[in-house]
Amino acid sequence: GGTILQLSSSSSENSDSTNLQIGDRVVYGAFGSYAEYTSVPIDKLVPVPDEMDMQTAVACMTQGLTAHYLSSSVGAGLARPGDWVLVYGVGSGTGQWTAQMCNLRGYRVIGTTSHAKLERCYPGEEKDAKISAFGCEELIVLENVPGKSYASYSSVDIASKVTEITGGKGCTLVIDGVGKSTYEISLKCLAKRGLFVSFGNASGAVPAFPVLKLTPQSAYVTRPKLNDYVATRDELLERANEVFGWVMDGKLKIVVDKVFGLDEVAAGHEYLEDGKSMGKVLYKL
Repeated sequence: GGTILQLSSSSSENSDSTNLQIGDRVVYGAFGSYAEYTSVPIDKLVPVPDEMDMQTAVACMTQGLTAHYLSSSVGAGLARPGDWVLVYGVGSGTGQWTAQMCNLRGYRVIGTTSHAKLERCYPGEEKDAKISAFGCEELIVLENVPGKSYASYSSVDIASKVTEITGGKGCTLVIDGVGKSTYEISLKCLAKRGLFVSFGNASGAVPAFPVLKLTPQSAYVTRPKLNDYVATRDELLERANEVFGWVMDGKLKIVVDKVFGLDEVAAGHEYLEDGKSMGKVLYKL
């Protein structure tokens, strides 16, 4: 994100429809690199509200918009307020956003996180307060992978915990950004005609599996990506503005965990790879 410094001739022609001008503060999705200046299609720029600082606005984009479509669009027509939803990794990253947004939609959220992140995110608070701060009704706390801050998904029988919490019904939605380590657990956690949403590969890509694995619960599976849910400018602005509104109204808690300089890119990646992040990691010029 930053300030518009120049408009190309084609962008100038389109500026009337976007209402964007030189000097406007804007944010946009990732374009695959780190740079001081970036050429961005004008219809991909999102204006930053006057009441919001740039750091918060940047933090809202990729993870915030991903969480928005995961909580509002992917399970539309399947999940309803009051249904159980399982969200992995609510102690950081997209899971942290998704759990809160599912809660705002009226879903009953079961989250997972590691002991380390539970303690580091909200030190000194009672467990019930921590669970609520994560946007969850129930929280499954996992052991850490030895020497790491991220969770060991084999340390707790997650499927049994979900069965116990939901009274044997399972979850209408399972939102899984972990991937290889959790997909089989996710399938076991589904309710009848539930939807397994695999959107990330934190532990590696989900391998091919026979569709017969979906038979026991008559389940559905989808592997969505953000670009298809912000395919038009109207959709991009609708999602971004709702996220901005929740943040400014205090309904959505944004955690900017750490800010690295551009000369610290390698250190930032190592920080993420070690599972140390407890929120959004940013780079600042």
